[in-house]
Amino acid sequence: GSLITLSCLSHRVVCQVISSDVPSDPVLDNGTSDSSWITRLENNYGFYIGLGLAVFSSFLIGSSVILKKKGLLRLVEKGGTRAGDGGHGYLKDWLWWAGLLT
Repeated sequence: GSLITLSCLSHRVVCQVISSDVPSDPVLDNGTSDSSWITRLENNYGFYIGLGLAVFSSFLIGSSVILKKKGLLRLVEKGGTRAGDGGHGYLKDWLWWAGLLT
């Protein structure tokens, strides 16, 4: 039969293929069948799912920074002690909390 080399970080294994029969039992298939809906989804749309998640996370991170900054600027306009000077007035501002939770 054929030889297959499998490499890991610290190990290298050589396997010999004795038979090429397709198992009829799905348990023996080890979940690598292309008929799996997850495999088909990853093959067809994996790039777009990853791109969408990256854009969405960038949007959330950016909006979080903007909301927290606007909350801190509102505190300065009201005459509160700045956070850098030891003030904790920003903790009472809902806009700052919205940015933190985003």
